Amino acid sequence: MKLNEIKDNEGSTKNRKRLGRGIGSGSGKTAGRGVKGQKARSGVAINGFEGGQMPIYRRLPKRGFNNIFAWEFVVVSLGRIQAAVDAKKLDASKTVDAAALKAAGVIRREKDGVRVLSDGELKAKVSLEVAGASKSAIEKIEKAGGSIKLLAAAAE
Repeated sequence: MKLNEIKDNEGSTKNRKRLGRGIGSGSGKTAGRGVKGQKARSGVAINGFEGGQMPIYRRLPKRGFNNIFAWEFVVVSLGRIQAAVDAKKLDASKTVDAAALKAAGVIRREKDGVRVLSDGELKAKVSLEVAGASKSAIEKIEKAGGSIKLLAAAAE
């Protein structure tokens, strides 16, 4: 192959439409824009306009707000942690933190930290280092002989 022989694959490029080039071309006169009026001109931006009727974004009530400073925790259940320990993906003898959970495939990303909830049973003696946990989860962990250390959230 030589540099002067290089070309695109067949059908990978299309010729541009030549608009407004006579009635025989099929897209002459109005160039595929319909008839005259605002939409036939360039620079039209009338999204959300409903012809003078009260638009839907004004008809519907607004409620609540989205707190941009809120922390977003990854939720992990005790049952999920136990399953990872049983599958030998998590080492119960070492401290289990967000990085260990990610390496074990329990969570996909760390976000602002991990919050442990009490779904499922925990039999393994695990020492956790997480951003948060529910009261019942803390009770279950301590009942199983493990310990939990709550970190200040990673976002700070």
